[in-house]
Amino acid sequence: MLLLAFVPLVNGMSKDKIVEILVEQVVAMGFKVRLMTLDAGFYTMGVLNFISKFKYVIAVPVGDVKVYEEFDGKYTTKSKRSSEEEQAKFRLLVYAMKKRRKMEVKYFARATNLDLPEREVLKLYNKVRNPIETSYRNIKSFLPFTSSTKFVFRVLTFVLAMVLYSLYTVFKDNVEYLDAIKRIAMTGED
Repeated sequence: MLLLAFVPLVNGMSKDKIVEILVEQVVAMGFKVRLMTLDAGFYTMGVLNFISKFKYVIAVPVGDVKVYEEFDGKYTTKSKRSSEEEQAKFRLLVYAMKKRRKMEVKYFARATNLDLPEREVLKLYNKVRNPIETSYRNIKSFLPFTSSTKFVFRVLTFVLAMVLYSLYTVFKDNVEYLDAIKRIAMTGED
């Protein structure tokens, strides 16, 4: 995982503003945004309207679109707080997955503007998002347990965990460094 941009969350900051600031930071470094993938936490009309100028795939809470069957087609949001012109328009993909032991079917949805077959869109989303989710879980394993409610302390511990995880990924093939990093992460001792 490579961290390119960081936004300190300010109370009341909208999700589209967060995405906009992150994109501005990445572009300012000279990178070109070729594909954007976002998890369902960023499924808002403001984010959809902002990212529509990029190629994107975003997870969609099925309950928000209320489509509980296989679907691949055009979709327009139905927000009561916005006019018809402000509604986001995108291609909606809804697909089913059966749980392994149960016969229960669970539906998942993705919003996109990619002109690719459904299977390719889902494969692309998973190829990008799965390593991010895995890295985040691994970073969390480096976090010390804390019940502190101090925001600054919690951010500091998360940043420290990211640094330790980054060192781990760089030196994981060198056992001596790896043992030292684990020892520091677990005990705080050198």
